[in-house]
Amino acid sequence: MLNRLALAFALFLPMPAMAAPMLLRPAQVFDGVDPAPHSGWQVLVDGEKIVAVGPALAVPDGAKTIDLPGATLMPGMIEGHGHLFLHPYNEVPWDDQVLHEALALRTARAVMQARATLLAGFTTERDLGTEGAGYADVGLRDAIAQGIVPGPRMIVATRAIVARGAYGPKGFEPGVSVPLGAEEVSGIDEIVRAARSQIAAGADVVKLYADYHYQRGEPSRPTLTQAEMAAAVAVAHDAGRIVAVHAVTAEGMRRAIAGGVDTIEHGDEGTAELFRAMHDKGIAYCPTLSAGDAIARYRGWDGKAPAPAGVAQSIAAFHLAMAAGTPICVGGDVGVFAHGTNARELEQMAAAGMAPPAVLIAATSGNARFFHLGDRLGRVKAGMLADLVAVTGDPTRDIGAVRHVVLVMKGGAVVLP
Repeated sequence: MLNRLALAFALFLPMPAMAAPMLLRPAQVFDGVDPAPHSGWQVLVDGEKIVAVGPALAVPDGAKTIDLPGATLMPGMIEGHGHLFLHPYNEVPWDDQVLHEALALRTARAVMQARATLLAGFTTERDLGTEGAGYADVGLRDAIAQGIVPGPRMIVATRAIVARGAYGPKGFEPGVSVPLGAEEVSGIDEIVRAARSQIAAGADVVKLYADYHYQRGEPSRPTLTQAEMAAAVAVAHDAGRIVAVHAVTAEGMRRAIAGGVDTIEHGDEGTAELFRAMHDKGIAYCPTLSAGDAIARYRGWDGKAPAPAGVAQSIAAFHLAMAAGTPICVGGDVGVFAHGTNARELEQMAAAGMAPPAVLIAATSGNARFFHLGDRLGRVKAGMLADLVAVTGDPTRDIGAVRHVVLVMKGGAVVLP
């Protein structure tokens, strides 16, 4: 009876207005797969999806036309390694953000940083750890998905997982418990429990630290064992989640590769052999060149040659990965530097020798594939979600054009201008 009454009442309610189809007419379309842009192509969007792509499309009755002269239309870019709950280290050091900034403050800032990310043309972000902000990324992801606040589609890692004693903040009396930037584990049982707990709390991706420094001033050393990482990978894959691993050292990378992870972040000490092994296993490499560049600049480097040792090492590893044909993920470790300037990583990769079209493919269809989103994101193709960005100029010739965003569409809704 109640169901009949509800139906009868609903018949008298006004139906929500359907958005009119939109025809986007740029100078050219970069489709996320073909290195060459398609001059004269148009894109028809209806609802949240792309319904047609090509030259001289028929315009449906009532469609709205958006002309984008001189612009390249491309898939929404995907940030592969970000931390929306961090802000630049030259504003507040990492330790102080974790120890002294209130969760409400960090969350409010993350909301604004999510908006800046979206307006910069990054319509999806893989956020790899809240760095002491607990599970707040789950709430932010859901608030964005529900339309409460603007931001990119989020893939979240929640707390991340580290070996006991191998993360920060550090330097306190051993008997005093201080907030930490990640969840500590020791042994297979604990890492399995942590991975399952984080997934149960909403993690889309499991983030592990294969290495780190135990005390200040010490170099990074392997921390999690290969067996521990393999156990976490098994749990994550059983739950349909991918595994991202912070690994700077060669041995940390070797253990992560053997453990069957999905992406390796940083990889500064990677060797030709390790990058070939990643290629053979289809493990993507996220070099985060911009993080090292930003930190070096905070310490006084002016960007001129010779580059500091850390910057040079990161670029050398990137060259080895490209030579090995390792799948390249685009992610800058944004949060170390300002959100909304995510394009910095694309520029760094191009400056280090990666052709602009290859950078763009990596930042769109490549990242979508690595993050298991390739069936709906990363390409300008009929049937895909209408996450689209228009930039002035031709980013396949000048990667810096991605900074000049004139239109952002997410799920068929125009969010800029």
